[in-house]
Amino acid sequence: MAIRYRLAKWFTTLSPKEKAKIVKDVTALVLARRTRMCNFLEYKDSKVVYRRYASLFFIAGIDSGDNELITLEIVHRYVEQMDKYYGNVCELDIIFNFQKAYFILDELLIAGELQESSKKNVLRCISQEDALEDMEKRKDIVDKDY
Repeated sequence: MAIRYRLAKWFTTLSPKEKAKIVKDVTALVLARRTRMCNFLEYKDSKVVYRRYASLFFIAGIDSGDNELITLEIVHRYVEQMDKYYGNVCELDIIFNFQKAYFILDELLIAGELQESSKKNVLRCISQEDALEDMEKRKDIVDKDY
């Protein structure tokens, strides 16, 4: 079974080679752990926080001084927002509508820090973005007709 990551958001500058090594190492570490083990582990000079939802793993790398429980809550909040948007998010939702998954993440985080803790505000922003996209599509259709 091939393991693939579907989304990646980096908040530090690394070369593509460094990123690939980190993804490979962390994926191997997380997948080797049993389900009842702690959702935190150390990796080099940082920490890895992960959570599994059905067949999807959500993994976050954080500085060694950052709070693991807050990160786990942010991961959970992200999954909740995607569940509300997609209606029980699955891998195919992320594959075929990845731009919306990134948009939701960008509404939650700025530079790796929580920017919006209100679930309602995030959903409102997503709804407004969808409305703008729909308006643009309709405008494009009308413009093509003339």
